[in-house]
Amino acid sequence: MTSASLQPASGPARRTVVAAAGAAGLAVALTACSGSDDGGSTSVDTGAGAQDDGQQGSGGSGGGDDAAGGAALASTADIPEGGGKVFADQKVVVTQPTAGEFKAFSATCTHQGCAVKSVADGVINCPCHNSNFSIADGSVQSGPAKKPLPAMEITVSGDSITLA
Repeated sequence: MTSASLQPASGPARRTVVAAAGAAGLAVALTACSGSDDGGSTSVDTGAGAQDDGQQGSGGSGGGDDAAGGAALASTADIPEGGGKVFADQKVVVTQPTAGEFKAFSATCTHQGCAVKSVADGVINCPCHNSNFSIADGSVQSGPAKKPLPAMEITVSGDSITLA
């Protein structure tokens, strides 16, 4: 055996490669988590104090698609009193906290960006980590989420509900 065969090969050590791969994975995970927080903070304040006469949803841009503006979502009869309905394609949930009062919120959970899936017992439910939000104002009722669902604008005209 010669001394040349005992020398380590030049290049990064295994420990360096593993550490770099771990750091890259951590950066991706943190970026994914922080993206949902940014969207939630832009319109939280606008929806919290906005109370309407029941003919229009609470204010706020909510970061929805501009192309969806003006699209008919549902009939008022489709939204149960004390409940709501999730419109996954439009990423919006429409609720009716009291008779004739309609609200709309982003259907993206503020915890980690999962889509909320259902409305039951006065709360909007996110199945990923069991966060629950109020149908009246989008505030957090339980779960790991710390920020309310951003309000979105809707218009109620007759018995038709549309995105504003």
